Amino acid sequence: MPLPDADWLGLCRRAAHAARDAVAAMTSTAERSVPQGEGEGGDTTLAVDKAAEDAVFAELEAFGVPLTAVSEERGEVSLGDGSPAAWVVVDPVDGSVNAKRKLPFACVSIAVASAPRMGDVEVGFVAELVPARDWWAVRGEGAFCDGERLPSLEPGPLELLGLETARPERVAEAAETLGTLGARRLRALGSVAASLCLVAGGRLDAMVSLREVRSVDVAAAQLIVSEAGGTVALPGGDALDLDMRSRVLAGRSAELLERLLEAFGPR
Repeated sequence: MPLPDADWLGLCRRAAHAARDAVAAMTSTAERSVPQGEGEGGDTTLAVDKAAEDAVFAELEAFGVPLTAVSEERGEVSLGDGSPAAWVVVDPVDGSVNAKRKLPFACVSIAVASAPRMGDVEVGFVAELVPARDWWAVRGEGAFCDGERLPSLEPGPLELLGLETARPERVAEAAETLGTLGARRLRALGSVAASLCLVAGGRLDAMVSLREVRSVDVAAAQLIVSEAGGTVALPGGDALDLDMRSRVLAGRSAELLERLLEAFGPR
C-alpha cells in the first residue's frame, strides 16, 4: 500500500532540523552527557538523545497524519487518531558518543515506510549535526546531499573501508578477516548512518559493522545507498522494529558487497 499523499520529505526535514537545533543548544559535553535512564533500544539515554527525540516527536505529533513511530528511546508509539498510515523509524542521534563529545559524524536518522519492512521504506533522511549536512532519498527519485543529486555509483577498487562498532576488542577479533579484503585504508567514524551515507556519496567504497545493529540505525541510510546505485545487505533480518538485529554491509558495487559477505558471513 503506498503512503498517503502528504509532504513526508518535508516532515523528515523539519523534524531532523529541529533535532539538530535542540542538540546545538546544549553547549557543553557535561550537559549533553547527563543520563536519562535506559531507552527502549537497550542503551543508556543521554540528555542529547532525549533533546533530539523530543524535537522530532513534536514535529511528528503536529503532522496530523496517524502513524506508528519506532524510536530508539521511546520504542513503538502510535500517534494520531485512526489506523496508522505509515511507519516512521527514528534514531534521534546515531553516534551519541560523537554528539556528546562534539565530534563530527553524529546524525539524526528518520525513515518513512508504507509497511513494516526495510524494503517498504519510501523516504530516508539523515541530517549530520556538525557540520550541518543533509542526505536524503525518495524511492525511485534518486539520492541527494544538500540538494545536489548524487551521481550513480560505479564499480571501483576497495580503497577506503568504513568500520562501525570500533571497540578495540572487536577490531582485534576482525583483524585477520579485514586483512584478507585488500582494503588500502580503514575509517571508523562512530555512526552507522553517516558511514552508509558516505558510501552513497562515493566517499567510502564500502562499510561493514562488526556487531549487529538495529533497524533505527540503518532504515533511512540504506535507502539512500540503494537510490545512489549501491548495494546493502542485512543478513540478520529486515523488520522495522526494535527487535531487529543484523550486521549491515554496504558497497558501491555488488562485487564489493559480495566480497564483504564472503569475508564476514551472514551473522
